[in-house]
Amino acid sequence: MSKLPVDLIPAPEARRVAPNFITEVIDADLKAGRHVSVVTRFPPEPNGYAHLGHAFASYLDFMTALDYGGVCHLRLDDTNPEGETQEYADSIIHDMKWLGWDTSRLFYASDYYEQLYGYAEQLIRKGLAYVESVSGEEMARLRGTVDKPGTPSPYRSRSVEENLELFRRMRAGEFKNGDHALRAKIDLANANFKLRDPVLYRILHASHYRTGNKWCIYPMYDFAHPISDAIEGITHSMCSLEFIDNRAIYDWLMDNLFPQAQTGRMPPRQYEFGRRSLEYTVVSKRKLRRLVSEKIVTGWNDPRMPTLSALRRRGATPEAARAFAAQIGVSRTNRTVDLVVLENAIRDDLSARAPRVMAVTQPLKVTILNLEAERTLSLSYWPQDAVREGGDGRVPLPNGERVAPEQAVREVPLTREIVIEREDFSANPPKGFKRLTPGGTVRLRGAGIIRCDEVITGADGEPAELRVTLLDEDAKASGVIHWVSATRGVSVEFRLFDRLFTVPNPDGEVAPPHDPEQPSHEDETKPLNMDFLSYVNPKSLVVTRGMVEPSVARDPADTRYQFERVGYFWRDPVDSRADAPVFNRIITLKDTWGRKEEGAEPRAQSKPKAEKKADAAAPVRAPLSSEQEPVFARLRERGVSENDAYLLAREPQLTAYLEGVSDAQLVSLAPWVVNDLANAIREGSNRVARADLAALVGLVSEGGISARIAKDVLAEAQTSGEAPVRIVERKGLRVVSDEGQLRTAIQGVLDANPAKVAEYRGGKKGLMGFFTGQVMRATNGQADPKAVARLLGELLG
Repeated sequence: MSKLPVDLIPAPEARRVAPNFITEVIDADLKAGRHVSVVTRFPPEPNGYAHLGHAFASYLDFMTALDYGGVCHLRLDDTNPEGETQEYADSIIHDMKWLGWDTSRLFYASDYYEQLYGYAEQLIRKGLAYVESVSGEEMARLRGTVDKPGTPSPYRSRSVEENLELFRRMRAGEFKNGDHALRAKIDLANANFKLRDPVLYRILHASHYRTGNKWCIYPMYDFAHPISDAIEGITHSMCSLEFIDNRAIYDWLMDNLFPQAQTGRMPPRQYEFGRRSLEYTVVSKRKLRRLVSEKIVTGWNDPRMPTLSALRRRGATPEAARAFAAQIGVSRTNRTVDLVVLENAIRDDLSARAPRVMAVTQPLKVTILNLEAERTLSLSYWPQDAVREGGDGRVPLPNGERVAPEQAVREVPLTREIVIEREDFSANPPKGFKRLTPGGTVRLRGAGIIRCDEVITGADGEPAELRVTLLDEDAKASGVIHWVSATRGVSVEFRLFDRLFTVPNPDGEVAPPHDPEQPSHEDETKPLNMDFLSYVNPKSLVVTRGMVEPSVARDPADTRYQFERVGYFWRDPVDSRADAPVFNRIITLKDTWGRKEEGAEPRAQSKPKAEKKADAAAPVRAPLSSEQEPVFARLRERGVSENDAYLLAREPQLTAYLEGVSDAQLVSLAPWVVNDLANAIREGSNRVARADLAALVGLVSEGGISARIAKDVLAEAQTSGEAPVRIVERKGLRVVSDEGQLRTAIQGVLDANPAKVAEYRGGKKGLMGFFTGQVMRATNGQADPKAVARLLGELLG
């Protein structure tokens, strides 16, 4: 197989996906000639709408392929007819197109049913699969336990002929659901339960949304997915971390059905990355379906939902969704992402594309007593502080045309009767109030300064009308407020959307224990947390009626605006009509959930780049409660870092896991609990005992294993239930410090890179990092870094 020229491998600065452990594998595969191109795939199940987790996973699949000049397939993994529908399939395809992905290479696992069946018969003929006839409960019992190997069922020794006959009769529909199943014949004593003769096919008399009633046996995911990859010529199969144990089945199928010696090409391999969950959100399809079925939301595209169709209806752009996916990074461990990351990606995108106009969401009538006739004002769509540096110096109009900032203006009528936001007036203003008060003054945006002379109250005692005087320009004003003409403005409905849940981890607060014997694909079979609905935010949708500038009525329906001092909005594409406009709030102007001073004014919409980066890097934290503050203080006193102490104090489940440890252990274990075990502990699925974690962290501290490998071991322990240190010993993962082994590895790296050796010896000492990285890669990250540094210095002279 010919090698790909090295100069076709993208430079780090040219990549849209930041270099990570998967791109390192791809680089090595291309350099070694194991593959001559890159083909990836994004394989969602059509059993629900695509959500934000799919935005991240699809970005990784599609963008990685694009970085290498390769292609990515969109494949609907539709092997379970129960719950899969054409509606879900169509919605996923639509969402992928909306994200900007090329969906022309569209495939379905159901397209391969005949081929999959043929491969199953091939395994039977090789003696590698058999028809099982015990019940599901008996099958689970016979698999054994963590400490006890499985027991062969009486049907494991059936002949090839008998297995083929029964399997064909299964296909012909002669048996009821559960009567038989096809199992792989692998290893009933394997520590990985996935290899204890997994089920490949089950009988299921159910109609499929594409194939109808043609089939009554359906392949299991672990059988269909790897073979579909091989059929399509996938080179690198990326999936989330819960499939780490499934990789063994993947490799077993590749080795037995698609060996390189037979096919002439390297079969695909699976690589697992950590999932990215989002605070204040649930993405379990089971829970999303419950939100819809119990009418907590109006449907899968309700703008409060975490689905891509909901994000689109709310008004976020695909550019913002891709920016979010690009920012959250790829690693080997699961992470929880602060929702602020998504919200800031949306704000940053809209800040550059949304013209500024005025709208009033909760009107209070104001009469300008000394305004005799209507005036027409010419106001800028883009105030000076909103115009960004760089680019062509032009700004967009609502119709999409780009013009010089001074040309981006609209006409705004100032009439005798206007409306202002009700909260912009206070009869009894608090200290520091900078808006309108009885006898006080304030500037109307672009129109002049007014003084409140009279307050008319309604029957409820609340202000119903303000009567004001327009003053000369040299008058002083305490602040600036927005307004709309009461007689010329357009009456609209505003939908003020906010976070759907009031706590960061709504589906992890009271999660029941996880059953390790149950599969975890798409989180469909995990026990349902019955209490997550109790955290629904009662103010996640507030509907008001107000007014917008008349110019808005003439703009294209898909225009996104910044309604000054209110937020970013656009017309709802489902419910809005020309005669009854409905505006969705896409996002607020600032984070309203983070720690902030009471009554703080919204920050400026445009900042220098360095300041924006500092804002993005600064942690945005909700204030601790009176119960959490003392916990935080005690943790800090015992030496826990500020960030870890804050996160632990917020979550009693995490602090309970660490209860009773010494100060030294607390300091060493806290970062691992926060960064690597938090999700599992919240969900009740944690399978790593505190003593086992301490033993693993101890190995890291004494230099017996690297932190990177320890994280991989922890992830494996979570899925297998095996003690981390036992995994280390079984796989021989301890740090390599044997000088002979290290010299051999280092010399191999030097021999493979003679040009770089010459450059180093010629004075390019910065290459030491390159050599160190290559040695660590050659030793799977197990080499002792100090010994590597010493021996490299010696061998390089």
